Amino acid sequence: MKYKKLGTSDLQISEISFGCMSLEDDHEANAKLLHTAFEKGINYFDTADIYQRGFNEETVGRAFKAMRSKVILATKVGNQPRSDGRGLDWNASRKYILQAVEKSLSRLQTDYIDLYQLHGGTLDDPIDETIEAFELLRQQGKIRYYGISSIRPNVIRQYITRSNIVSVMMQYSLLDRRPEEECLSLLDQNSIGVVTRGSIAKGLLVSKPAEPYLNYTAEQVSTAAEAVTSVSGASRSKTATALQFVLQHAAVTSAVVGIRTPEQLEENIRAAAAPQLTQNEIDLLRNSIPVNKYDQHR
Repeated sequence: MKYKKLGTSDLQISEISFGCMSLEDDHEANAKLLHTAFEKGINYFDTADIYQRGFNEETVGRAFKAMRSKVILATKVGNQPRSDGRGLDWNASRKYILQAVEKSLSRLQTDYIDLYQLHGGTLDDPIDETIEAFELLRQQGKIRYYGISSIRPNVIRQYITRSNIVSVMMQYSLLDRRPEEECLSLLDQNSIGVVTRGSIAKGLLVSKPAEPYLNYTAEQVSTAAEAVTSVSGASRSKTATALQFVLQHAAVTSAVVGIRTPEQLEENIRAAAAPQLTQNEIDLLRNSIPVNKYDQHR
């Protein structure tokens, strides 16, 4: 497993990281899977306060309580559960963040969070107030670093210029190359690490039957999947090809992959060790379908 420094932080995180939102409702089984992932080299585990209504943070916290200093835990804030339990409201206020972090710390059974991320964000947010909350938490030692999870270029630009974020989590894959238009290079220039999600495009690049995805037709999705297959083989699975495609970008630090089963874990561990794509293979993938761009939040 390769490790890269996340932005300007001192966090050295695994190139393939564990997306915890796919975990089951079983503490014992989850702990076994999480421990196996750590033993195989994954040290970065990404969760959020709303996953499984808090259970996800709880199960991750239970699994790593006895080895807290050996793992890097990332969680998210901003989606406030409604009092009646029916849905979420967006809340990026200072007051809410300072309340929510205490609940996350309790569920994770830790006194600090390695990376605390705003779980979204809009230009209508009180951005300076949001940043003030994160900075205060850093000063208090409750979080080590902070970042945002966003695909919105207009929001990302604001945080680059106004905050001390070390990372941005964003969707990026062969079927979603919108970040290439501006965000990836901008983040790289500002030494802000990119953590990707959705890099196998809901399985459409590796196993699932083609269907429309973003602005692509089912036929174009099928063409992209065929391109992935064409550069895969005995030494590199289709999953490895899809992940290596995003990891080859200089701005990308790690790919977060949702893992639910031991088989999926093994597949992703093998993907991390697979041969890197050659430039010819990258070009073949990139030229297989037209590149897409953002039509909103520019």
